[in-house]
Amino acid sequence: MDPSSVPDFDDLPKVDGQPQGCAWGVFDKDGKKDVFGTLNFITPKIVAEAAAEVKDGVSISLNWPLNGIKFPVAGRKPPVHRPHRLRDLDMDCEGWDDELEFNTQFGSQWDSLCHITTDGTTYNGQKPTAEGLSVQSTAENPLPTIEHWHSRGALAGRGVLIDWKRYHEETTGEPYHPLDGYRITAEDIEKVAKHQGVEFKHGDILIIRTGYTQMLEAPTPEDFAKFQAGTMSGLHGHADTARWVWNHRFAAVAGDAHAFEALPALKPDGTPGGVSDLVLHPWFLNQFGMSIGELWDLKALGEYAKKTGRYSFLLTSAPLNHPGLVASPPNAIALF
Repeated sequence: MDPSSVPDFDDLPKVDGQPQGCAWGVFDKDGKKDVFGTLNFITPKIVAEAAAEVKDGVSISLNWPLNGIKFPVAGRKPPVHRPHRLRDLDMDCEGWDDELEFNTQFGSQWDSLCHITTDGTTYNGQKPTAEGLSVQSTAENPLPTIEHWHSRGALAGRGVLIDWKRYHEETTGEPYHPLDGYRITAEDIEKVAKHQGVEFKHGDILIIRTGYTQMLEAPTPEDFAKFQAGTMSGLHGHADTARWVWNHRFAAVAGDAHAFEALPALKPDGTPGGVSDLVLHPWFLNQFGMSIGELWDLKALGEYAKKTGRYSFLLTSAPLNHPGLVASPPNAIALF
């Protein structure tokens, strides 16, 4: 699909019971409900152009350790690793196996289009259930879960880093803390892109760095106090931001924080109060069909981009291939 052929936010066809800007049905084909959402923006031509970003022969992992979070998270178990001694008498050999039990939301992740529902409904009007997500094969799974990516070769495209943390510190001379509750606006992103010399293209994977995972690796008592206060910096929950993201035809969005969650609204004195006017999580996942990456490790990426002055790169990502996956580690790599 040519991304330019898709209507802008304000011109998307009206869907009964949904707000303007709902993309349900836009990517459907031959009467079959789409499960890929905005990944449809990544065409073979876009992938070929993204491959031309590789000039230095340098690859950078964007995957934070599965046990990167060192403190309890309500409702989510930390990973458990069980090594097992392996002995095979028939083959006269021995070695090791292991088992790994983990919550796919605990570390670096892609959220599939089933992660968040509104009144039980998610992207394209689908209604995930525990039974429906417990399928034994992808072929029998009509829900927009993440293993479907493998039928289109997983993900390869042009990644664009918006290093908000570095930009803020370089332009203001002040340290930036990812738990101060700053609302990053579309205008902010445009300013950073201009500062970095980046032009957005259709099918880009937008990546925003705030320094969040870097902070979590060695949190201070002050960090914990901010964390408990519930403030977090991230992409501003505003309808204009959602419109800006759709109209750029991004294939996906990712960051080193839970950057698209419900950010606490700020009172006039700057203290938290209530919830922001628009939660981007359900807007991206449910309305657009746009997958969200969170808790990515972007420190090395930011350092190399600064060193070379290049903030776009080939991005590859192969999530786990298991039927019915709501989320997955991204297994993401940036190639320069």
